[in-house]
Amino acid sequence: MTVAKELIGKTLVRLEYGVFSQMPVRLSGIIVETEAYGHTNDRASHAYKGVTSRNRPMFGDVGRTYIYFIYGSHFCMNISAHSDRVKAGAVLIRAIEPCEGVDVMRRLRSSKNIYGLTSGPGKICQAMNINDSLNSLDVTDPRSEIHIEFDKEITKKNVTTTERIGIRYAAKKKWRFVCGI
Repeated sequence: MTVAKELIGKTLVRLEYGVFSQMPVRLSGIIVETEAYGHTNDRASHAYKGVTSRNRPMFGDVGRTYIYFIYGSHFCMNISAHSDRVKAGAVLIRAIEPCEGVDVMRRLRSSKNIYGLTSGPGKICQAMNINDSLNSLDVTDPRSEIHIEFDKEITKKNVTTTERIGIRYAAKKKWRFVCGI
């Protein structure tokens, strides 16, 4: 849960190579909503029943992307995060405030609406061209195609903790963090 809260206000960066041009494009946004997922203490977690080929990044090194296809329609991106005392965990990136490459994001989403452009986990992945080929990347490496920049600090009083949304199990856990920037 600590990492889920600490990621609020950080910048998610996607270095996109050649989607609409020959030159690399930098797509970025400030993380404004996250949701934590645990291990054996969290029935809603993909790690709850143990390691699989799909959820392996949740059990590996922290700071790695865990990207999966869901509902047969979109990708979601998590960052592996857990303490040394816990075998697995991750933080779902639920929403970002677009900063750089907004025109490319709009084209990738076929949307002109800036307010709904990256307002959900599937929308983020579509707008930033994130798919499972980018699974297990190190988000702490600034050379990685997907990484986190820690240049912005959010006053923690601006972060609200709520129950998780969009899940059946363990929804009452207050492991969702939202920022009102």
